Amino acid sequence: MKEFITLQTVRLFLIAALVQLAVNAPTAFANDFDSAIKPLLAKYCVRCHGDGEEINGDVDFTKMNSPAQINASFDVWQTAIELVTDDVMPPADEPQPSDAEKAILSEWYQQRFVESVEAHPGFFRPRRLSAYEYRNTLHSLLGFPLEVVIREAEQTVTEKSLVLKLLPTDPPGPSGFTNDTSGNPLTTVIWDQYSYLVDNALSKMFSRRHRDALEAYTGTIEGEGLTQRQADKVLQEFARLAHRRPVDEATLAESLIAFDGKAGDELERALRVELKTILMSPSYIYRGLQMDVPHDVVTSVDDFELAERLSYLLWADMPDEELMQLAASGSLSDDETYRDQIDRMLAAPKARSLAENMGVEWFSLNEIEHASNNPPVTDALRSQPIDFLHYLFTERRPLIELIDSNVTFINPHTAKYYPVDRKQMSKYQKQRGIEVESLPNQRIDLVNTTERGGLLTMPGILSMNKGPVLRGTWMLERVLGQHLPDPPANVGQVPTNQRGENLTFRQRFEMHRSNPTCAVCHDKIDPLGFALQAYDVGGGYMKSANYNSMKAKVRKADRDKLELTAAEIDTSGQMPTGELFEDFAGLKRILVTSQRERVIRNIVRRMMAYALCRKLELYDGPTVEKIVTEMDERDGTFHDLIHAIAGSLPFKQTVVSSQ
Repeated sequence: MKEFITLQTVRLFLIAALVQLAVNAPTAFANDFDSAIKPLLAKYCVRCHGDGEEINGDVDFTKMNSPAQINASFDVWQTAIELVTDDVMPPADEPQPSDAEKAILSEWYQQRFVESVEAHPGFFRPRRLSAYEYRNTLHSLLGFPLEVVIREAEQTVTEKSLVLKLLPTDPPGPSGFTNDTSGNPLTTVIWDQYSYLVDNALSKMFSRRHRDALEAYTGTIEGEGLTQRQADKVLQEFARLAHRRPVDEATLAESLIAFDGKAGDELERALRVELKTILMSPSYIYRGLQMDVPHDVVTSVDDFELAERLSYLLWADMPDEELMQLAASGSLSDDETYRDQIDRMLAAPKARSLAENMGVEWFSLNEIEHASNNPPVTDALRSQPIDFLHYLFTERRPLIELIDSNVTFINPHTAKYYPVDRKQMSKYQKQRGIEVESLPNQRIDLVNTTERGGLLTMPGILSMNKGPVLRGTWMLERVLGQHLPDPPANVGQVPTNQRGENLTFRQRFEMHRSNPTCAVCHDKIDPLGFALQAYDVGGGYMKSANYNSMKAKVRKADRDKLELTAAEIDTSGQMPTGELFEDFAGLKRILVTSQRERVIRNIVRRMMAYALCRKLELYDGPTVEKIVTEMDERDGTFHDLIHAIAGSLPFKQTVVSSQ
């Protein structure tokens, strides 16, 4: 049972009561957009959002008139209602809606976008394998990675995958993740790169060095060449695995004819042509094209599609043989079998892809690469949050432990940030002749370094977000799930102290953000960012006893971004909802109590968008809210959440259009 009631809940309750007393408006009135909502928008919103040459925040309420336009902008309405309810919008220097008017907006939103929406699985859209998925899938098919030979020193961390070096980096789709590829075109450049990669892969597969990979398909190869029977066997098995489902016998028969009467090099060349045809086919490059389901109706996906969805969610890779066999027998859709497979896959090494792919993109961890000029140190700063996320995702840890945890992962490069708890590490013996090298992390318990618990205060996270604005914005968007519009083009910089002035950075920042238009966003960003002012630009904790002896050298250009004098540090703040805190520990308590549901909702939405490989739509709302409620009430774990998402309506069902 929950032991607290959020301030937000109390406020909404009181507003609802005021409406009943002051307005006496029937439900139908609050649900009528033209008579109830449009006048409020005209009175308080359209001057900045639709009634001028410059549309603030790219939101134009004058273009949301028809039911289709209103529904398509459901996420805009959600943000707008939150801003109005939290007294963030309209700006303080503009006319303000009454509590009764706010309640009309809230009731209309609740009825239109929550209570009246029916859950729907969404519509199938073909998705090309992302570069990351393509690399993993090709590796699983071949039995070896396709890598370039690089002469490197032990100090360096170099990308060896030929696939990732050649294929263009996938841009994040509308979901924010790179596996959301339904809108990515298949260009002639990418097609040529696929062709080169396939030729390279097959050349290696048929080489003496990788004879074992070929024999995994053929069995022992006697002498110098394949028999026609072995060629048939390779083609049949390779096609099944590459298409992630059995291939029609008639289709295979056309290819098998190509082997008739051939032997030796001629047979091998014919086989390689057929294998390349498979690897260049849409059924290999795209997901779900062979799904065998009725069209134009809501239907459960077939077992092979379910195996594929589950495997690319948890492993970013094709299904393994156990999944394929269960799909072939029709057993995977059995609830108990399905749950057991999820547990098995989360326990496998491949499950690390959740942290390395989803986690990295969710929290923008690649930005840590700019935190240091020393590659092993950068690798340490980046691998720490990845190891932590892998721990959360695979070891049944509560969702809220993302914010507050007693466990972390360090190596000798990050140990200085944990001066007492570092003693739990095994002793590191530096190799002779090696100045500095990348090292694996070790798990430690945070007993004395309590200022470091959770993801938000890891040194790599702090180093990639230098300054309160970047830190507050990152936390607001990545942890609380609130999107902010781009700042005005003429926003300017925080002024430096003029002659005779001795203002702290925070005092000068208050002057910078005095513009009411800027304050709308800064009222949400600043409390979060300034709560982390006790951490310097390198992630060091300035209030620790040993700070002066361990702090990293700070570039002169960075000195003005954070206060470096502990006595001047002001970490206090007030949330838009009114809650006060003195430091980051106080903010953390707010995040795990009154803001807990918002944090959980963002976690659910992010992970579901990754699992579905698409932006969440209005009809996903009921599924999301059902899972949020379950996770909140049960103190759910990431393990629970993965099961809930993998068992959800949009994950297990679909609509395939016949058009």
